[in-house]
Amino acid sequence: MVLLVMIFAAISARAETATLLVFGDSISAGFGLDDETHGWVALLQTRLEQTGYGYRVVNASVSGETTAGGLARLPRALALHHPQIVILELGGNDGLRALPIKPMHDNLAKMIELSRAAGAKVLLLGIRIPPNYGRDYTEQFRLTYPDLGRELRVPVVPFLLDGIALTPGLMQADGIHPDEQGQPLLLANVWPALLPLLKSAQAAGAGSH
Repeated sequence: MVLLVMIFAAISARAETATLLVFGDSISAGFGLDDETHGWVALLQTRLEQTGYGYRVVNASVSGETTAGGLARLPRALALHHPQIVILELGGNDGLRALPIKPMHDNLAKMIELSRAAGAKVLLLGIRIPPNYGRDYTEQFRLTYPDLGRELRVPVVPFLLDGIALTPGLMQADGIHPDEQGQPLLLANVWPALLPLLKSAQAAGAGSH
């Protein structure tokens, strides 16, 4: 009987814990790190605990993911985890493959709309790419994120790797993925944009009791 009570208490506590879903590609999946607990998403879980925000962070990031792949996966992730906040970090692999900009924009827009329809607040993390495919493509890619921010009124981090990408000692040898030293700086770039969502969600939760 005591065991059953403990099990139901654990299930109840888990159900009451708000979920933050990180939905991205290799940058958020911790690609190339010796220990995934050093990745920025794991550091985010620690920061949330230290600052009193009782979120369970679910990292549903997949290395190599495109926006089309993400759009196909997202409905199941939303149904499975019921997140209050979704951090969306996709598009980099579209750019590295020179995929068309409009489908990328539309895929991201659909993921934002699906997340909101599921009751989640969304933070969009922007990525930039090297000018390998010409200035026009590179600029259109860069503008996709702030454009979506304006169109859908969603908060945006313009460039997740700001202050990291071109700094010696913060990137892995591939020049694409931050190394272990760069991970806390990724979190530092995300946190100021995430904090208002945390406070808003917390206030909404308090008002619902």
